[in-house]
Amino acid sequence: MLPLVAGDGTRTVVFGPEGPVALDAFLDQAHALAARLPDAAHAILPCEDRYRFLLGFCAAALRGQAVLLPPSRAPGCVADIAARHPRSHCLGEDAIEAVLRDATPNAARNAGLRAEVRADGLAVVGFTSGSTGTPAAHPKTWASFHASTAQNAAALRDLWPRGAIAHLVATVPPQHMYGMELSVLLPLFADAAVHAGRPFFPHDIVRALHEAPAPRLLVTTPVHLRALLDACAADASLAPPPLAGIVSATAPLPATLAAAAEARFGCELREFFGSTETCVVGRRRTACEAAWTPFPGVRMQPRPGGTEVHAPQLAAPVTLADLVEVDAAGRFLLRGRDADLLEIAGKRASLGDLTRRLQALDGVEDGVVFQLDPDPATGVRRIAALAVAPGLDEARILAALRDGIDPVFLPRPLRRVRALPRNGTGKLPRAALLAALRGASD
Repeated sequence: MLPLVAGDGTRTVVFGPEGPVALDAFLDQAHALAARLPDAAHAILPCEDRYRFLLGFCAAALRGQAVLLPPSRAPGCVADIAARHPRSHCLGEDAIEAVLRDATPNAARNAGLRAEVRADGLAVVGFTSGSTGTPAAHPKTWASFHASTAQNAAALRDLWPRGAIAHLVATVPPQHMYGMELSVLLPLFADAAVHAGRPFFPHDIVRALHEAPAPRLLVTTPVHLRALLDACAADASLAPPPLAGIVSATAPLPATLAAAAEARFGCELREFFGSTETCVVGRRRTACEAAWTPFPGVRMQPRPGGTEVHAPQLAAPVTLADLVEVDAAGRFLLRGRDADLLEIAGKRASLGDLTRRLQALDGVEDGVVFQLDPDPATGVRRIAALAVAPGLDEARILAALRDGIDPVFLPRPLRRVRALPRNGTGKLPRAALLAALRGASD
């Protein structure tokens, strides 16, 4: 058996505008909620509020129910995941709020209730984002989560003083595996507490950081980080308090953005590398290094078309589509994905490099290059692009791209859009890209 929540009963698990919630009080509420759950095998928690999500997550665990993590909180996506798991129920914020109002203080402790889970028990079923097709399911056990969280905690622990509790503010949703690892499991298993909300806009992020006692750790994504930096540059009064560190994941972080964040916020930024399939397996300080350092016990083995990952939290090696180059010390460089590599007329390029070139153009605020499905008549897969560039027209963008890209790789069609269809973690599901391309063409 493993503890569901670790630490002393007086330590803070969650904090926010309403004050801190200690572990003992949190467990009382989780037991009260667990008693009201229906018999089921799985629970879905579409909660925006992280405190409610944490309570629902722990209550489900106490009832032996695994939590399903849909790649999106969109009703259609949630309904699809529920249909694929018939013995599931949806636990919303209203039901959790009712238990919070009615919970009796000290009830769980007075009844001698314990908060333990089976090491081999199913904790969650995560789903890939759908950026390359249909979301795929990946189950995680409690033993796996304890192992991966220990790795994450060790990779961050030197950012704040020994004996102190890190206070996390997370912009990433708890339903995403990165959000699960850093904003749910870390507060449950390590010396950390998490802000109850999910701040999204820069002003909300700064307000949440001011509500966090020191030491403060910002858990975010490149999209949220860029927006925060731009907002702080535009408004001198928008100033976060001192940070112990910043963590970023979900999408590649440009070194220039990492360096700007470190200079602006006066702390170290660590980028994590992982996936729904593996959880986090490596880190780097992106402002000053390109190579990733694997976590202890992690080994990256290049294979044709991908990389085989060995890690303590994995019962068996997992193969990712990412292509890596490993040095003699075991550090690795990402070289894109096999599916991103393009070969036309004997020439080669990658979608990742083409996207970076598009995003680097003056006047382009955001952009992506991707490949369309094969044409039914010819079998040809055209290259397309979406660009957020308010002051440019499509002809000027293509002309600027032509200066640095071989003509065979110029995206046609290229469409201007008001915003890319990014999900809550900044990723671009393929179905959303295709829909945006059709909409821009209408």
